[in-house]
This record gives sequence, C-alpha cells and structure tokens, in this order.
Amino acid sequence: MDTLVRAETSDWTDRVSSVSWASIAAGAVVAAAISLALFAFGAGLGLSSISPWADSGVSAATFGNAAGIYLVIVAVMSSAIGGYLAARLRTKWTDIHTNEVFFRDSAHGLISWAFATVLSATILAAAATHIVAGAASGVAPADAQASSSVNASQMFVDRLFRTDQAATPPATASGNNEAARGEVLRLWSSSFRDNGDLAAADRTYVARLVAAQTGLSQADAEKRVNDVTTEAKAAADRARSGAAKLAFWMTAAFLFGAFAAALAAVEGGQHRDGTWTAHRLVPRAW
Repeated sequence: MDTLVRAETSDWTDRVSSVSWASIAAGAVVAAAISLALFAFGAGLGLSSISPWADSGVSAATFGNAAGIYLVIVAVMSSAIGGYLAARLRTKWTDIHTNEVFFRDSAHGLISWAFATVLSATILAAAATHIVAGAASGVAPADAQASSSVNASQMFVDRLFRTDQAATPPATASGNNEAARGEVLRLWSSSFRDNGDLAAADRTYVARLVAAQTGLSQADAEKRVNDVTTEAKAAADRARSGAAKLAFWMTAAFLFGAFAAALAAVEGGQHRDGTWTAHRLVPRAW
C-alpha cells in the first residue's frame, strides 16, 4: 500500500543527513563478529568431515562444494543480522514517503554490508587466517607443513631424479647430483612460469641430465620427463580450477550477502517504525 505520510517536507528534514552512521557501524561490527564466529564453527565442521585414512571422510570435490555453500550461508546470516540492526537502531524518520523509507532502509542495510565486508577484509583478516591455519594444522602432519615453504617445483624435480634400488647411478654422478638438481629446478621454474611447459630444448637437456644421474636409458629418461611434466601441468590445472571455483563462491557470497542485508534492513526499519503487524505491511499512524 503506497502511502504518503505527509505531503509537506520541512526545511529541517532536508538539511539533516538521512544516513545514520552509528546504526550502520553497529550493524557492520555485529555482522563481522558473527562471520568470524561462524568461520570458527565451519573450521570445526571441516575437521570433523575429513580423515587421513582411505575411504574415510568426504572427497576433495565434496569438501570444496560444501565449503562454498557454507561460505554463502555465513554471508547471508551475518549480513542479514547486520542489516536488520542497521535499520532497527536508526532514528525514526518523519515527513517521509513510505517509498523513500523503504529505499533508505535498504540502503542502510547495503552500506552496513559493505562496511562489514571492508572490516572483515582488513581488521579481521588476520584472525580468520589464523582460524583457517589452525584447521589446516590438524589435517596435515608436521613434516608436510614444514615442507610447505619449499618451492613447489622442487617436488617434481625430485621425481625426475628418483632412482630405483635395482639401478645404480654412475659413481661420478653422485658428486654432481646437487648441481644438476639445482640447474633443472631453475630451468623448470623459469619455463613453467613463462610458458606453462618445458621448452623443447630444455626438455631434451633435462632428459640427458636425468639419464646421466639415474642410470636410465635416454628413452626412459625422456619418458620420465614427459610423465612428470604432465603431472605438473595437471597439478597446476587443479590449482587453477580450485581458485576459479573459490572466486565464484566468493562472488555468490557477496551478492547473496548484499541482498540479505538490504532485505533484512527493510524489515528492521518496519519494526522500528511499527509498520509490520502480523506479517502484513500497514500504513504508519502519526
């Protein structure tokens, strides 16, 4: 029902800002705190859903999708509460058309969501990172965590120079092993950074080094280089796909959070003005 509360608008009303920053800040702080609490709860749920044992816990794909859905739920819940408080705690507007009140309340909810988002991304980012890191520390063993600071390419270089017990590398190769590994690591990192693959000349040279250091034939060394290169490219593609999915989930969380904050703020403003009775919008009486 479109109702004009009062046709006239006083000069005093026009001079006063329609933004209630105190209520917006209060709603944003509450939304950020609720988000942090829900992130801690989600970390606990994540730890309880995974297991290092085979055929136990959820798969990586299921875990990623569940984490994305939970991210959206956290955004909707915290933003809705923050938006509701931003409108419920504002001052009461007089001489304002109901359509204008609707717009101002939804704007308060949207601004509160934006404030909470910036607050979470700056001040609370360290706390959220600490919670996620604590969850990860319970999943990975200490040795795996210590190796996380090592260049990721080192793992693939180690696989290139892996030797079988039955094969004995030449005696002269042992002294040059570390130098060869360092050279291949530099070639590997540079080529994958620039081209996403080993250059043809580098691939042939690396295969010769692998053959010399491991005792493999040239054909077997080339096959090993091809296999490890394919594995590295597959790992990079999985990382890219995971980052893309995370970006999409974060975008969905932002959009749903903004909508929930604006919608909840409208209801909070109606409760503030006493215009929400028995789930039915009625005109305000002055």
